[in-house]
Amino acid sequence: MVHFSVRITKWFKSHGRKDLPWQKNCTPYRVWISEIMLQQTQVATVIPYYQKFMRRFPNIKQLAEADTDEVMQYWAGLGYYARARNLHKTARLVVSGSGGRFPVSVEQVMSLPGIGRSTAGAILSLSKNQRHPILDGNVKRVLARHVGIHGWTGNKKVMDKLWEISEDLTPEKNVAEYNQAMMDMGATLCTRSKPSCDCCPVSEDCQALSHDMINDLPTPKKKQALPQRSRVMLLIKKGNRVLLEKRPPTGIWGGLWSLPECESEKMIDEVCTKLGLKVNAINTLSSWKHTFSHYQLNVVPKQIEVEQDVSMIFDKGSYEWVDIKKPGSRGLSASVKKIMVMA
Repeated sequence: MVHFSVRITKWFKSHGRKDLPWQKNCTPYRVWISEIMLQQTQVATVIPYYQKFMRRFPNIKQLAEADTDEVMQYWAGLGYYARARNLHKTARLVVSGSGGRFPVSVEQVMSLPGIGRSTAGAILSLSKNQRHPILDGNVKRVLARHVGIHGWTGNKKVMDKLWEISEDLTPEKNVAEYNQAMMDMGATLCTRSKPSCDCCPVSEDCQALSHDMINDLPTPKKKQALPQRSRVMLLIKKGNRVLLEKRPPTGIWGGLWSLPECESEKMIDEVCTKLGLKVNAINTLSSWKHTFSHYQLNVVPKQIEVEQDVSMIFDKGSYEWVDIKKPGSRGLSASVKKIMVMA
């Protein structure tokens, strides 16, 4: 039987994706940005963000020199904001340490913030054709089904086995093409539900298909009910001005500009008093649930009309009055944008 990698790359030549933005001028920097954006995020969602980001930060030096707020602004909406903070941190490390030359050894790349083994392998194989196996979510699914690996792929023993398989199957040559093909296989054929097994180039010896286990592999993680939390988000207004608060660098929406918060409606007066504001009126806006990876947040927005000179800045760098229609070059989470549109 023809080797697994040969069948995969032959399929890619006819059916693989070859016009993605990061496949043009395929440098380590461009691939690195795309790989970080693609973590936990679909290709269709990433493309417009990637194009906008690269227009503003076409090279690592410009990214390193940018203000954190501006980097967060260009990331806002993609979620998992630690990725953007790590991008900025890495850019500054590379520029200060090697003059902007992105490292080309897998050990050096893995030492950078936010880059693990699979991401490092993808960066160097796709941009430099170096031989490195990868194991992102799509590749895990293809391999678990093809070889018939049971067990949740986040389990260390299962992960170690998948790495061993990925290493064995990765060819010595044309690694960039093969790794891209594996990612494309998982994204377009070997999908989570309703995979296109009839079109699969390696279906002949797929263990999941031959044993009728396609819907069972990879073994899903045992579902647990997400903890529920609730936060009251305060849209504090004076005329067409709204008060924004800079969030701490870690945690949800880390480093973004957000709205002041409190745990319950009873605390609204207390929060406004501490800010030196007198409440004139409180209006309830539509609430909704926002699901994070580890919990579900019930967002309860309140529009607060206040009496106060809006030129006042309570803690420079932490609070700012901004025009609600033109908040400027500040990174705002999708939730904050949604609330501001409600007003």
